[in-house]
Amino acid sequence: MMPAPFRLLAVIALTVTSAAYAAEPLLLDGKPAPAATERGEHEYFSDIFGTEVVTNVTVPTLTPYLPASGQANGIGVVVAPGGGYHALSINSEGNDVAKWLNARGIAAFVLRYRLVQGGDDVVAELVAKPQEQAGRDMAAVAPLAGSDGLAAIKLVRERAASFGVRADRIGIIGFSAGGGVALHVAHHYDGDSRPDFVAPIYAAARWLGDTALPEDAPPAFLLAATDDQLGLAADSVALYERWHTAGKPVELHMYARGGHGFGMRTQDAPSDRWIERFSEWLVDWHNTQAAR
Repeated sequence: MMPAPFRLLAVIALTVTSAAYAAEPLLLDGKPAPAATERGEHEYFSDIFGTEVVTNVTVPTLTPYLPASGQANGIGVVVAPGGGYHALSINSEGNDVAKWLNARGIAAFVLRYRLVQGGDDVVAELVAKPQEQAGRDMAAVAPLAGSDGLAAIKLVRERAASFGVRADRIGIIGFSAGGGVALHVAHHYDGDSRPDFVAPIYAAARWLGDTALPEDAPPAFLLAATDDQLGLAADSVALYERWHTAGKPVELHMYARGGHGFGMRTQDAPSDRWIERFSEWLVDWHNTQAAR
């Protein structure tokens, strides 16, 4: 049996060749992660959310998805799924996003950040909670999830060469609560954990409170639907104003319909192609950086 480091390299090599499988998940200190069952996570199909979810994350991990050999363009994206800080929409806002980016030469790293703890169906528990209690629970775990996002950026940067990405082309995209993780990263980084770009997707600006945008804030890509059921369309507009007023590069896309939490789902609406707009923006940013 190969030692753990060589097993990890073998899996990464397989991923680079085929782009069909993710590498083994890593702990945020870079060590191979134990199995999800050993970590205490629960994965199941939520009838309420209408998608596969992961709950009860206490040990954050990062799963690399790397492009096929010869196709990598050097960009790396940490992907933070949403789920109200109680669950992770692991496919629609995680694995499926990573696979789509891989096909365009972009390395992706799906983050399972720390969540509010619960029983066998945390989503049902979330829906049943009084709004005030749910808000308190989310507020308590949000800083932990945000620090997991910072650690993820740092890990990808430390291992940039082995992942085939450039150390100055590493950013984060997050959905809903995962967008909150992206916003935390955009406001609380240091030199090693500074993202080169951020993409909060239908995120809540209210989580920022009075936190000011840093002077060297990264460029931002923002996107939401006007008919967002959680009323978060205005939050994306507010985030655009925050970046624009600070004189920082920012792009905003607002769709007439799409609702909240659409991720990679198909709804026969223009919002189905949102990721193409993100990819166009990302490649244009990458080319602009290269031309400097």
